Formats: sequence, structure tokens, C-alpha cells
Amino acid sequence: MSTLIDLSHTIFDGLITYKGLPAPIICDYLSRENSKQFYEAGTEFQIGKIEMVTNTGTYLDCPFHRFEHGKDLSEIALEQCAELDAITINASDTTAIGKEYFAGKDLENKAILVYTNWARHWNTVNYFEGHPYLTEEAAIYLRDAGVRLVGIDSHNIDNTAGKTRPVHTTLLGAEILICEHLCNLDKLPGSGFQFNAVPPKIKGAGTFAVRAYARVG
Repeated sequence: MSTLIDLSHTIFDGLITYKGLPAPIICDYLSRENSKQFYEAGTEFQIGKIEMVTNTGTYLDCPFHRFEHGKDLSEIALEQCAELDAITINASDTTAIGKEYFAGKDLENKAILVYTNWARHWNTVNYFEGHPYLTEEAAIYLRDAGVRLVGIDSHNIDNTAGKTRPVHTTLLGAEILICEHLCNLDKLPGSGFQFNAVPPKIKGAGTFAVRAYARVG
């Protein structure tokens, strides 16, 4: 029997995923009380309404996020984000994650999930500053190794201290998807599992929240 492991943070009203971006507003569009005017007693309904930026919670980046003419969420294939053979890389002992963490690993066509243990700071002020990230050299190595997707349980896969984002540029430029703000990566084995992070099929969007999970066994 296989086991499903949830790798996603919960999105709730008021959540700050990325400092400087607005929190989601989650509310009733039609409340159960107001629905009584349309339905018989005992058959009330709730219809919700969500207003949020696409970079909320655990989310997937596709090429359009970085490149004007890159593929958006409606154009990426399911094979890029579903049922991917995956490995976990333990990089919890550093901040700048270099290519040496990936050297000698079987990476081709796999989802590479980088465990930094930074998810322990989720929903705190500590989450936004001094977070672990991949170096540009590591991104180039992963690109050249032919990976399918790279995920990380940190605030950003890039160093946010400056204004450049070389890891996003390198990976998305090669149509390698990125999944940020993962969690529970410590519950995964080093290999032998599948990763899933499928977003809605939205035209004109480069990022969106996913319910990321792993199938182990």
C-alpha cells in the first residue's frame, strides 16, 4: 500500500506568503443564511469567494512567470508536474545550496525536492529573511542534468537579498518548473517516490497555488 504525504501549507484568510504581497481574502459570496431565500429549508448552500495574488501558499512557477512569451499554466503538460519520479536532497546545513549537493545523483527527468528545514519558520517574521536558496551554479547543473521540476521548502529558490533571480531565469528558461514553499520534506525518503503539484489550467497566469503531495511506496 502506498502512502500520500501532504507537502503543502494551508492557505487561510490573512496569510502572508511573501512580504510585500497582499494576503488572501477568503469569504462568503453566498452565505448559508442568505441562500435560504433561494432554497428550501434544509438545503442551504455556501458559495465562497477568494481574492488573492497567484503567489500564495505553496505554489508552482511556470515559464510565463519569468518570460513574457513563456508557457503559462494552461500550456504546461501534466507530465511536467504530475506523477514525477522524485528524490529528496538534504541541504539543511547551509544557506547557499551549491551544485555539490546534486553531483553524482540520478537527476534526469526527476523532480528534485530540496529540504532546508526552513518550513519550520512558516507564518513567522523569520521566514522572510536569511532563507536558504540555490546558487546560479546549482541551477545550471540541474538544468544540464535534465531535471523536470525543482522544489524547495524555503521562502524562495533564489537569493532575495539582491534584485536578480538567476535560478528562476535558468530553470524556467529551460521549461523546468519550480515549486516553492513546500513543507514536510523531512517525512520523505531519499528516493523511490512520486511527486505531484498540479495547478489549475489558467490562461495568462505564471504561478498558482497547488496541493503538492508525494506518493511513497
